[in-house]
Amino acid sequence: MMGWLGAEALAAGSLGYNLIFPLYLLGLGVILAVAPMTAKALGAGDETGVRRTFRQGLWVGLLLAIPFGVLLWEGRAILLVLGQEDRLALLAEGYLRVVLWGLAPLFWYTALRSFLTALSRVRPILIITLVAVAVNALGNYALMFGHFGFPRLELVGAGISTVIVDIFLFLGLLVYVMRQKDFARFGLFERFWRADWPRFVALIRLGMPIGMGIIAEAFFFSAVIFLMGWISTEAVAATTIVLQCMAVAFMAPLGIGHATMVRVGYHAGAGQPAAVKQSAQAGMSVAFVCLVLTAGLFIMAGEFLVGLFLSPADRAGGVVAGLAVALMASAALFQFCDGLQIVAVSVLRGLHATGIAMWLAFASFWGVGFTAAYSLGFVLDFGKQGVWWGLGTGLACSAVLAIAVAWRVMARMAGAGRDA
Repeated sequence: MMGWLGAEALAAGSLGYNLIFPLYLLGLGVILAVAPMTAKALGAGDETGVRRTFRQGLWVGLLLAIPFGVLLWEGRAILLVLGQEDRLALLAEGYLRVVLWGLAPLFWYTALRSFLTALSRVRPILIITLVAVAVNALGNYALMFGHFGFPRLELVGAGISTVIVDIFLFLGLLVYVMRQKDFARFGLFERFWRADWPRFVALIRLGMPIGMGIIAEAFFFSAVIFLMGWISTEAVAATTIVLQCMAVAFMAPLGIGHATMVRVGYHAGAGQPAAVKQSAQAGMSVAFVCLVLTAGLFIMAGEFLVGLFLSPADRAGGVVAGLAVALMASAALFQFCDGLQIVAVSVLRGLHATGIAMWLAFASFWGVGFTAAYSLGFVLDFGKQGVWWGLGTGLACSAVLAIAVAWRVMARMAGAGRDA
């Protein structure tokens, strides 16, 4: 919908989004540790551990939202330091100074979602999220474009709509959890203000590598956007469209990865290495099927997908449309690598091998991917195509390494089980 405001608004919104999104993912990664820790506690029959883990997840969410918000308040200055145009940075500032108020409820929603995922209670997450999509679309339509009697706020309106959705997501899951009688045994909100520093530290130790691994990947994608910004506004807009399509396709293997992480964590807590391997194999197989379907969609319907992001005037023969359509075919291959690596990384997180997964991410995305993107794009002067293929190189490296290491860790676990 930002694209309907024009290429400049899309580029500015993309810069702001790519500044806030890595920070959200860092918080998401840390709080995501609630899921494997809860799953392991359930596998071991430790209901008190479930409550303590969830409670500290809420604490961590609040403590992360405060410094992140301060950082985003100075978003324009950060974008200028990163070499972006002053006009785009100014437009992005209005968006960022609104969106930051949704960080705390979004992190609390993530803690609730992680708890429910660990218990395999995912249907309410789906329902509430689908409703939130509708709320977001309606809010954007009203506040960005000035419909239904609201003022036309453009990117600021998009930010307000986002905050409303963040609050809606948190309250929706909170009401659901509090109404479930079978959750009473956990006493999730009992003695909420009591500190549990050992559990807090354990959550940070397990979650921080998850967060750093996620942010390594997220900043890699953001870096690609910023590198495209050195080339042209059209390159930023086209790359944003294709990466958004990849992000939507990524949600299927991401969800499969979360389910795989929980099952792996549960069986690891119960001391069942054979079941751990079976869960990992099932996750990879289901993800592969989903990726085949999305790859076909990218190849056969690339022009249609690109058109969804552009105004009618920009669709026919526009520079942004032509470039984005040209990138869609290679994106079909890139999303294969991205989808398979997240499932393998989820296996490592379920086994609490989060440090290994973090270093794999930094090596793949920055040691290989960013180096390739910068070298191909600017040193060898292939321009936007070089930057784009550097992105694919990083994703391919991550997939190969993550799969190999995950299977190695599971083999060691199986060997240790036999020795015991």
